[in-house]
Amino acid sequence: MSASGATYGLEALAFGPHPDDVELFCGGLMARLASQGHRTGIIDLSRGEKSSRGTLESRAEETQAASRVLGLAVRENLELPDGWLSPWAGFEAPEAERVRASAVARVVEVLRRLRPELVIVPWEEERHPDHEATSALVTRALFFSGVRKFETEPPGAAFTPRQVLYYPLRHLAEPSFVVDVSSVYETKTAAVRCYASQVEPRPGAPATLVGSPLSLSSLEARDRFYGAQVGVAHGEPYVVRETLGLVDPVEHFRRNSFEKPLFFPHRR
Repeated sequence: MSASGATYGLEALAFGPHPDDVELFCGGLMARLASQGHRTGIIDLSRGEKSSRGTLESRAEETQAASRVLGLAVRENLELPDGWLSPWAGFEAPEAERVRASAVARVVEVLRRLRPELVIVPWEEERHPDHEATSALVTRALFFSGVRKFETEPPGAAFTPRQVLYYPLRHLAEPSFVVDVSSVYETKTAAVRCYASQVEPRPGAPATLVGSPLSLSSLEARDRFYGAQVGVAHGEPYVVRETLGLVDPVEHFRRNSFEKPLFFPHRR
C-alpha cells in the first residue's frame, strides 16, 4: 500500500498492440523486473490476426512460450480487432452500452483489476497505426481509470498507478532514462525468438519488416546504441511525461551509478 492509501497488485504491467511487441521493445525490462522478484504482466490488445505470417494458433503458442521465458505472472489478450485499434472502438454499440463496451473501458477494467504500480505503454510516435492508437487508447484509459464515476463491466474501484513509462518502438525518441538490461539480454532474445513465425527469415514467407534477415540484428543494434548512452552493453529507453522527483539524490545515484558513456554524449 502506498502513502496515499492505494493498494497495488502487480509491480509492472506492459501493454502491446500485438503479441511480440512488448518482447521486442521492452522485453529486457520485463525480464529484469521478474529476475528481481517483481510480479509482471503483459496485456496484448489484439491477437495479431492480420499478420502476414503464422496463424492465430501458432501465435498463441508462441505467446505462451515467451511468457514462460519472461517469468510473467499475468498474460491476457483483450482480442480487440487488429488493424482497427482506436480509443473510440466499441462506440458503435447501442447507446446504453457504448461506454462500457468501448476499448477504453476494457483497458480501464484491466487496470482496476490488476492495479499495477508501473504501467508501460507504447510511445505516441510510430510507423504502425495500431502502435500509435495503442498509446492513445491506454493513455486515455489511464486517465479514466482514476475517475470514480467511469463505469466498467464488471465494476471496479477507481485506480491510478504510481508511474507510467512509455517505450519507443522503431521511433528514436529522446529517453528520460535508459534501463540496463545487459544481465538479462539472453532472456530477452530467447523470448523474442519464441515468435519464430514472425522473426525468423523463411524461404517463401511473405516479406515483413520484423521478419527480415536484418530484423534481430537491428534490434540488438538499437539496444546497444541506448546501452552505450549509459556505458553498458545493452539498454532500453523509456520516456516519462511528468517531472520526476527524488527524495534523496545521493542515495539514488549511489544505487544507479553508471560509467560515463563511451559514445553519444548529451547535446550541449
